[in-house]
Amino acid sequence: MDKFFLVFLLGLLIAAHGVAGNVSCKQIGMLEELGSLDIEEEEENDVELSEIPSWNSERGAKVLVNVDSFGAVGNGESDDTEAFRKAWEVACSTPKSVFLVPQGRRYLVNATRFKGPCADKLMIQIDGKIIAPDEPKNWDPNFPHTWLDFSKLEKTVFQGHGVIDGSGSKWWAASCKKNKSNPCKGAPAALTIDSSSAVRVRGLTIQNGQQMNFVISRCDAVRINGVQVSAPGDSPNTDGIHISESTNVVLQNSKIGTGDDCVSIVNASSNIKMKRIFCGPGHGISIGSLGKDNSTGIVTKVILDTAVIKETTNGVRIKTWQGGSGYVRGVRFQNVRMENVSNPIIIDQFYCDSPTTCQTQESAVNISEIIYQNISGITNSAKAIKFDCSDTVPCSSLVLSNVNLERQDGSVETYCHSAQGFGCGVVHPSADCLSSDDKIAEPVEEDIRHTEL
Repeated sequence: MDKFFLVFLLGLLIAAHGVAGNVSCKQIGMLEELGSLDIEEEEENDVELSEIPSWNSERGAKVLVNVDSFGAVGNGESDDTEAFRKAWEVACSTPKSVFLVPQGRRYLVNATRFKGPCADKLMIQIDGKIIAPDEPKNWDPNFPHTWLDFSKLEKTVFQGHGVIDGSGSKWWAASCKKNKSNPCKGAPAALTIDSSSAVRVRGLTIQNGQQMNFVISRCDAVRINGVQVSAPGDSPNTDGIHISESTNVVLQNSKIGTGDDCVSIVNASSNIKMKRIFCGPGHGISIGSLGKDNSTGIVTKVILDTAVIKETTNGVRIKTWQGGSGYVRGVRFQNVRMENVSNPIIIDQFYCDSPTTCQTQESAVNISEIIYQNISGITNSAKAIKFDCSDTVPCSSLVLSNVNLERQDGSVETYCHSAQGFGCGVVHPSADCLSSDDKIAEPVEEDIRHTEL
């Protein structure tokens, strides 16, 4: 356990007696778990990563498997899918191999599954550009949700200065969010890493995803460093990095700007650390949505440490549907600068991304033990902090410490409904509307629910 953080947290709780009334010993016990949130960051010498291709390094020879050697043309027009598949079969079955996508070329590749398990020390070196077909009508129906799908890998490195481009513009135009007369249906994710462990991703650019740009699903021990993810701010559902059913994920030194969440963390994910992140445009950094269609959602132990969130609709957000179950517990958002953000701090337990009206229900995902520390900047809206929680399952143990949010052309306030917690140190706007005991704070007159952002 991080003793320094635990001491700091206990100090916050003691200080809170003078700020927000009585804080029980029981609350201290519930929050002690947050002291163990820190996750070890990737060190540069953990894996063979360098500006010089590592197969030329002094650490041992690599077997170079170049997609060009298997018939790839790389002119952006010829179909290079079969060449990629053949090269993958060789690289995956050969120890110490490098699956190489050379620089200076554009490879048109259809939806493909790159399956493991593979031989030891596989490296995927992407220096060129991989582009997807741009016509949704011709998409392979066997791949409704994926384009480049990598699965069952272990101790594999993805690296390079190349680009993965989902060519998503026609997919976006066909979305019901762009045109309500269109049917609502899913679209592929550009890059997916599924059911894998001890994976490293460094230096790549993922852009213009048909829907989500980069998905980490059912993985453990993933390190993502120095990636760029981008899509236009008006592209629908183009989450930057989507983490699902995964544990021990570290994302650092990355720039993400999309038409949806920069990062979204959903069910069955824990020990997620994000550090030195630039987010914008987009919908901010989100846990959720969780609990849709009365499902169970569980997310625990999440840290965002050191981030700039610029010109987004949300800053740090937790969003859940009415009728769900499960919990979000043990989350720390700290050292975050907001620049022209509409909802810098928001918990929304009445989230509703549906063409039909969502009904209030008794069941809800429980949200507790959330710390907001050292968060500052400019909000575009009067309600800089919004805690809109379930009437029957209130949010609890919300801690605000050294929060200072201003608005350029007016005053700011905090909105609370069924939210329990306290503020310590400088908290602006004030957190006085938070309840520090079993009494639930009364909502303000304006109803902000059922708004998709």
